[in-house]
Amino acid sequence: MKTKKTRIIITYIVLFTLLLGAILLSLYIGSVSIAPRQVFSVLTGHGTDAKAMQIILSIRLPRVLAAAILGGALAVSGFLPQTFFRNPIAGPFVLGISSGAKMVVALVMVFLLGNTVRVSSGLLILAAFLGAMLSMGFVLLMARKVDSMSMLVVSGVMIGYICSAITELVVTFAEDADIVNLHNWSRGSFSGMTWENVKVMSIVVAVTFLMVILLAKPLEAYQLGETYAQNLGVNIRNLRILLVVLSSVLSACIVAFAGPISFVGIAVPQLIRKLFGTTKPLLMIPACFLGGSVFCLFCDLLARTWMAPTELSISTVTAIFGAPVVLWIMVSRSRRERG
Repeated sequence: MKTKKTRIIITYIVLFTLLLGAILLSLYIGSVSIAPRQVFSVLTGHGTDAKAMQIILSIRLPRVLAAAILGGALAVSGFLPQTFFRNPIAGPFVLGISSGAKMVVALVMVFLLGNTVRVSSGLLILAAFLGAMLSMGFVLLMARKVDSMSMLVVSGVMIGYICSAITELVVTFAEDADIVNLHNWSRGSFSGMTWENVKVMSIVVAVTFLMVILLAKPLEAYQLGETYAQNLGVNIRNLRILLVVLSSVLSACIVAFAGPISFVGIAVPQLIRKLFGTTKPLLMIPACFLGGSVFCLFCDLLARTWMAPTELSISTVTAIFGAPVVLWIMVSRSRRERG
């Protein structure tokens, strides 16, 4: 017991250290290199170099904070459906939730931008939430019709393809200026983040995260079986509704600001589970958030610098590192079932 507790504490310390390191590296490194001393001076309000202040405060810092906030939200939004469906590869990207959110946001952006209407952050989140709920509703409907979890995942993938096809159709008939905006956003990117974006996403994610934390105890009972949870007084129906809604809100916030980002919601919760050696939600939820933040910050740093001056989409980098983890999960699960 003592060894397990020590392991958890060490893992949290490592995650916090990696998070701090990722933030500092993201502020130092870029197309214009800024010395650590200058970065520290700017962050403490003693900066004198106007160019460095502009780059850090207006471009890099909002982007870094957005990557940390949305990366953490993405990992938690993956942990919730994995718990709900009891399936390690059930995530917002695989189940088509992100694609549904992307489709509705694309429709809203093309319609409003085509009519020269300013699109607010709140409206984008609302549109993404509606799309996420539509996709989740279809997944839940399929969950009643199919017994196999693998078939449910296949159904989610098909939903994703349908939504992506509709999105591509919308982009094809959009105006040239709208196509540029949509193309950059649909590939997944943290670039162009503003302090207003960071403020809105911080409020949405913080409130949702707090609600998820409050569900930690009922979730732990749910993991041990529905009958056990009901005997402890957990309302299973309400818990399921809350899991669906909260996961959809987090997915919607991510898609609205950064576009669809693949594999983070599947890979990070599984890696954290292996590191901790436990599935207790009260430990897993904060750790997933930290892990998602670290993962997305390092992937965003690589996306900016790997092929500089060309910037890769964040989904390209997350897929390179996340896809092998998903394959490893599937192989490990197959071996356990055979053994």
